[in-house]
Amino acid sequence: MTASQAGQLYVVATPIGNLNDFSQRAIDTLKAVDLIAAEDTRHSKPLLQHFAITTPLQSLHEHNEQQRSELLVQRLQAGDSIALISDAGTPLISDPGYRLVSLVKSQGIQVIPVPGSCALISALSASGIASDRFSFEGFLPAKAGARRQQLSQLKNEQRTLIFYESPRRLLDTLKDCVEIFGDQRRACLARELTKIHETIETRRLIALEEWVAADANQQRGECVLLIEGASDVVSADEQEMQRVLALLLPALPVKKAAAITAGITGGSKNEAYQLALKLQQK
Repeated sequence: MTASQAGQLYVVATPIGNLNDFSQRAIDTLKAVDLIAAEDTRHSKPLLQHFAITTPLQSLHEHNEQQRSELLVQRLQAGDSIALISDAGTPLISDPGYRLVSLVKSQGIQVIPVPGSCALISALSASGIASDRFSFEGFLPAKAGARRQQLSQLKNEQRTLIFYESPRRLLDTLKDCVEIFGDQRRACLARELTKIHETIETRRLIALEEWVAADANQQRGECVLLIEGASDVVSADEQEMQRVLALLLPALPVKKAAAITAGITGGSKNEAYQLALKLQQK
């Protein structure tokens, strides 16, 4: 890339800890653009100085993103090239930038990703928990009631769940997870990724909660929490069949109970029969 390639927005990932993770392409891009939009200019200045990047900085955070985005689009339309960075990792992932990228795209201006570090992907890759399907939920609500409500809504989610969490709330969140997901669901705490005190610990939820409670050091730093997805989720229709069969099976033969259950619930006789056999084996 050269400075003559104007009118483009570069979404540039920065290190989440280890400076050696900063790609040469990202460094070259930040040196070549006309302006860097940073979540916190005070936070980003030491990083840029370390790599001798002298490009002008302008803040873009949650409180000024709407207004600042319009001004940045004007600069892009005038031919300037701009890079967007967050405090650490990939912009827009639980960080500002969505409004800017959306507005830029709506104006037909090219948006170019410059990939790199991302805490949730790094945690997932080293957790040992299923990575083929996952749901990133960002930060959970700070208030206990709202947090439990959101976790309850995710109880039957079969994909791996990934959260960012404040170290101050980590233990309370783990306690809520044990209560809602059950103590045997596997979970992983990935903390201070790529830094000196990096920790990636995968255990059953109850064991992970006890481990964190026993070690105050695990309640510090940047935290990613992964929860194993639910298995053998029972549908609402099957739950209703189970309820009816539980009432009928003590008094009726399996075939008769299944036929009545199918008639009451609207399900198939074969499905009700197979479920009845399964219930009798328990």
